[in-house]
Amino acid sequence: MLDYTFSYGDLEYFLLILIRVASFIYAAPFFSMTNTPRNVRISLSFFVAILLYQVVPGQRIVYDTLIGYLVIVMKETLTGLLIGFGANLCFSVVAFAGHIADMEMGLSMATLMDPTTKQSTSITGIYYNYMVMLMLIISGLHQYLLKALAETYTLIPINGAILRSDRLLASMVEFMANYIIIGFRICLPIFAVMIILNAVLGVLAKVSPQMNMFAVGLQMKVLVGLSILFLSTSMLPSAASFIYDQMQHMVSVFVEDLMP
Repeated sequence: MLDYTFSYGDLEYFLLILIRVASFIYAAPFFSMTNTPRNVRISLSFFVAILLYQVVPGQRIVYDTLIGYLVIVMKETLTGLLIGFGANLCFSVVAFAGHIADMEMGLSMATLMDPTTKQSTSITGIYYNYMVMLMLIISGLHQYLLKALAETYTLIPINGAILRSDRLLASMVEFMANYIIIGFRICLPIFAVMIILNAVLGVLAKVSPQMNMFAVGLQMKVLVGLSILFLSTSMLPSAASFIYDQMQHMVSVFVEDLMP
């Protein structure tokens, strides 16, 4: 016969696993999309927690009062949120690259409501967002995130996280220093062609002052920018691979900063 006994200690331990998993899914990319139903996210968190509960070695949670248990709950919540935030932070570079591209093409005023983030985003930003997300999903992003979450229980046991604010802040500053560089690498073809086009339009404005360069240049920028955006689609897999590597690095850095 199967043994279904379940003590209060087991329940407390399972709830702590569930809290970290739910916090991670709430902040991690792909899982945290607002167009993903909440029931799906809650169900996924519950079933992943059940699987991890069967694999993670059990340990005795030491606390004296209810406040002590709440402190452990808060630590697990912050652990899941920080690890998920480290992965989601890399994906925000795509929207930044889209804003730069639209600013150069003259489409910065044409914004759309992104259903995944419920924020006003540029057209190119949404294009980059969906294309890169699709490529990351094909490359196994969801599998990597779940594997990384499972490995955190080996590196950071329950109630074992140490919040080192100085190291976390240093990791954030290090990434933000490369934030602009990564964004420019993604939209570099459009940015470079727009610089050349502006130089050509400047020469034409001097050669033919009677031409309305504002009207001509606005149409030329949109036409050339969309053409380069279409031609540079073949470069998006390398950009997605670069973002994937940065995401792995940031998750590893955040986990190392939380390790005991």
